[in-house]
Amino acid sequence: MKLQQRAAVWPYQTYVNDKTGNLLENNKPCQDDKPLIPNFKEAVRFWFVLGWISFGGTTGHITIMHDFLVDKKRWVSSKKFFQALNTCMLLPGPEAHQLSIYLGWKLHGLRGGILAGLFFIMPSLLIIFGLSLIYVYFGHSTFLSALFSGLKPAVLAIILFATYQVGRKSLSSLWHYSVALAAFLLSYLAKVPMPWIILGVIILGLVAYFFKITGAQPQPVDSGKDVMESQYPVNSLQSVPPASIRKIAFQLFVFFMLWLGPFAFLLLFMPDARFWQSLSFLFTKSAYLTIGGSYTVIPFVAHVVTEKLLWLSKAQMIDGFALAETTPGPLVIVLAYVGFMAGFNYFGHSYAMASIGLLATAYFTFLPNFALIFVGAPLMERSQKSLAIQYVLSLVTASVVGVIVNLACYLGTSILFPKGEILLSDVDWAALCWVMLSLLLLFRYRIGMLPLILLSLVFGIVLYAII
Repeated sequence: MKLQQRAAVWPYQTYVNDKTGNLLENNKPCQDDKPLIPNFKEAVRFWFVLGWISFGGTTGHITIMHDFLVDKKRWVSSKKFFQALNTCMLLPGPEAHQLSIYLGWKLHGLRGGILAGLFFIMPSLLIIFGLSLIYVYFGHSTFLSALFSGLKPAVLAIILFATYQVGRKSLSSLWHYSVALAAFLLSYLAKVPMPWIILGVIILGLVAYFFKITGAQPQPVDSGKDVMESQYPVNSLQSVPPASIRKIAFQLFVFFMLWLGPFAFLLLFMPDARFWQSLSFLFTKSAYLTIGGSYTVIPFVAHVVTEKLLWLSKAQMIDGFALAETTPGPLVIVLAYVGFMAGFNYFGHSYAMASIGLLATAYFTFLPNFALIFVGAPLMERSQKSLAIQYVLSLVTASVVGVIVNLACYLGTSILFPKGEILLSDVDWAALCWVMLSLLLLFRYRIGMLPLILLSLVFGIVLYAII
């Protein structure tokens, strides 16, 4: 019997075969059924539920969307779905969130895209807000520390597992391995800022395209085939109308004003304008650095807020990363926690400033996703066949592996060597054992993220009771 991994819960149940990656669904409509007309209320209900059940990282989010929109409702063809996913991967930002905006937009226009994007992040934002309040209120509680002692090793295992998953798909030649290694060495040892690494990889990709370097070329992707493609309400046969320069300029102006309004409010009416200016610029910049997944931007933000701006301690940053892993939605929601703690620490443990910091961070982090989809997606969709872009994307994806390894080292040294010295005598053996056991559960038994998190919390409690 083939092992199956549950990727979602009621009312949208999906199962993924861990060997083939194919979606399995008992009630999947046959190919002869006519696609249903997209219902706006039903779509809104789905986007709302998705925000609460989307555990399991980007793969889990995409699987649930494919199951409901393609297999169950047949509102979107499979070919179009993967074309949209490829478009989102070409854009900076968390691709699962952008995919929800894109599909909501294609199904029900501007209102559909806005609601899909908002409902996707609102549950995780509310949860991380509640967890942040608990964290600062009970931060010195020994019981809460015990929970984190079980949770943080599991988070390290999840990152190592993600490194393997991304590397298996993106490292296909010596060129890709070399780029990944260089990205790790530059970020971990040389402390080169993330924007410069990305810029360097983009230039390298263009050089590889120009000289047609063997081994650096992108791998072909099979997006699947759909029967009677034209019968799907959203399908790959629909052309993307070119937008005029005037329309693009107007859209950019609208989004700039949406950014400028809250920015001006914070500077004019909040205490210490310099703090709010730094916060706004940092998280706006970070939104455009999230290339290849949330794991790429977290080390950059962690370095800035713990070593340059000194808004958070390294321990608080690691605890926030652990909290973010317990919530549904995109992992980049950890940045909202960073904004909360920055306001809390900077303004003398003010809950009001912490709450405003969280909201401001979330706004400046996720607003660019809407701009990139509504303005950039049509342009990138027409550019998907560009071989130059595919070369760049191939090497950028490879560099992501090195950045994730950097993140694993950043967390691992603090979790496994809590005293700060990398010595055999200072190893936290309980944490190391739980990392190894978590890796076994992830690799051998394909345990889901939520069950692993719950087991880790129990482990922390048991460890607390024993010690």
